[in-house]
Amino acid sequence: MAFNSFTYDWSDKVILLVEDEPICCLFFQSVFRETESVLLFAYNGEEAVSMIKNHSKIDLVLMDIKLPLMDGLEASRQIKKIRPELPIIVQTAYALNNERQKAMEAGCDDYFTKPIQIEVLMEKIEKIFMTS
Repeated sequence: MAFNSFTYDWSDKVILLVEDEPICCLFFQSVFRETESVLLFAYNGEEAVSMIKNHSKIDLVLMDIKLPLMDGLEASRQIKKIRPELPIIVQTAYALNNERQKAMEAGCDDYFTKPIQIEVLMEKIEKIFMTS
């Protein structure tokens, strides 16, 4: 099935994107625009943890691994201590064999590598939203 964002109605969802690359943020804004979800941004792990503490309405976190101040895996561990039920999907350009295992050990719920396959990402998110 080809990606068609019109098939995803996430107007009641808030997604926190944790990403330090501005071009990636623009990409995600474009991808999620038609889903009508609210997209929040954190640019490092510390900011992500702080946002989770202050925004109880966040439904999903898309977490980059390589971040300034606090990496994505440590941020994920801390977020899971605050909100264990909050789904976290790790995104990384560093597709090393042990990265997926490290992400799962940090409490993340799923993992994908860049370059992003939009269809795969949207299906992963829909699956998470359908089960939560």
